[in-house]
Amino acid sequence: MIEKLKEFFQKDGKKPPKKLSYMIILALVSVMLLIIGNIFSTSSETDMEEPIQQPTEQASEPNSKETASPKEATTSNIEELESVYTKDLQTLINKIQGVSEAEVMVNLESTSIKVYEKNLIKGQQTTEETDTNGGTREIEDGTEETQTVLVRQGEKEVPLLIQTKKPEVRGVFVVAKGADHATVKKWIVEAVSRVLDVPTHRVSVMPKN
Repeated sequence: MIEKLKEFFQKDGKKPPKKLSYMIILALVSVMLLIIGNIFSTSSETDMEEPIQQPTEQASEPNSKETASPKEATTSNIEELESVYTKDLQTLINKIQGVSEAEVMVNLESTSIKVYEKNLIKGQQTTEETDTNGGTREIEDGTEETQTVLVRQGEKEVPLLIQTKKPEVRGVFVVAKGADHATVKKWIVEAVSRVLDVPTHRVSVMPKN
């Protein structure tokens, strides 16, 4: 491009002044630098803008996840146990002679009860008191304290579990065909009482239409 400009100024047979040639060259170099600078600045701005949207999407993800509270978790565990008891009893009762289409509802007091090992620490202290008449007497004071036994699991200590008890049953309701017969009803009450270890007065059996 520079050679063409020189030829243009030399058409009349005269060489252009050196000062003018330098100015033209500087002008062309400046224009080229501006163009190159714009290209690189545009691409760098694009690269910088792209990652900005990613953190916004990631920050919004945890808001969509909800964690159940301890109360909700306990309620859910009780309902699951009641459902298991209900299905097992229903299957058992339907196998009794003279019983059909039995439906069962079980109401539990709580979830399974966990029993932990405990140490009993006894203490005794004797003190001597003097009354106003100069007499003395001894007073014995006994104390008892229980501490849960801890065992190490990895890097932490946890209570030592020795037993898991079944939850107490509040009541059982059974409705079934054939329960209108006294003998069949007695069989149902006895079966429920023995399976769940619940008093007979907490078991209600009704005939089904």
